[in-house]
Amino acid sequence: MAKLYFHYSTMNAGKSTILLQASHNYRERGMATVILTAAIDDRAGAGRVESRIGIGEPAATFDATTDMFDFVKQAVADCDPHCVFVDEAQFLSQEQVWDLARVVDDLGLPVMCYGLRVDFRGALFPGSAALLALADELREVRTICHCGRKATMVLRMGADGRPVFDGDQVQIGGNESYVSVCRRHWRASDAGQPARQIP
Repeated sequence: MAKLYFHYSTMNAGKSTILLQASHNYRERGMATVILTAAIDDRAGAGRVESRIGIGEPAATFDATTDMFDFVKQAVADCDPHCVFVDEAQFLSQEQVWDLARVVDDLGLPVMCYGLRVDFRGALFPGSAALLALADELREVRTICHCGRKATMVLRMGADGRPVFDGDQVQIGGNESYVSVCRRHWRASDAGQPARQIP
C-alpha cells in the first residue's frame, strides 16, 4: 500500500544519501523513480541531489509555483514511476504537501520526503509542519552532537564562526554555515553565549 513518508533530521545526518540509495534500490530492480529537489538549493548545481559522501544524481526541481500533483501525474504518463522521492522537503508549502498526499491516495504511488524538521531558531519549516501532520509514516534520521547526544537542533554560524540568532528562515548553506547539536548545546549556543530561550 502506498504511503507518504517523512524522513526528517538536522543538517548533515545523511538524508540525501539515504534518498539516493533508496532510489537506486528501486532502479536496480527495474522500477523507475522520480527525484525532485528544491530549486532554491543549488549547492550541488541546479537540479541535482548530492550527498556529502560524493554520490549524486540529476533531479527535477520544484519551487513555490510547482503543482506537485500535476507534475507527478505527468511523470506517470512519461515514465510510469514506482516511487517519488523529494529532497529538501522543508521547502514545500502546505498545499504542495497536500498535493503529495493526493499522489499517494489517488495515484497509488509511495512518496518519500526527506528534509529538516526545524530551522536554526528552533521553529518548524512550513513543509515540515505539514508533513508532520499529514505523513503516514515519520522516520527520524539520526546524527550526533559533538557531546555524543542525539542532535535535534541546528546552529547557524556567522562568518566569524560564532552562532547567529536572527535572520531569514532560509539561508542555503552546508558545513560552513550550520552545525547540528543537541538541544542543550543549542540553548547554550555552544560558543559562550547566554542560554537561549525557547522562541
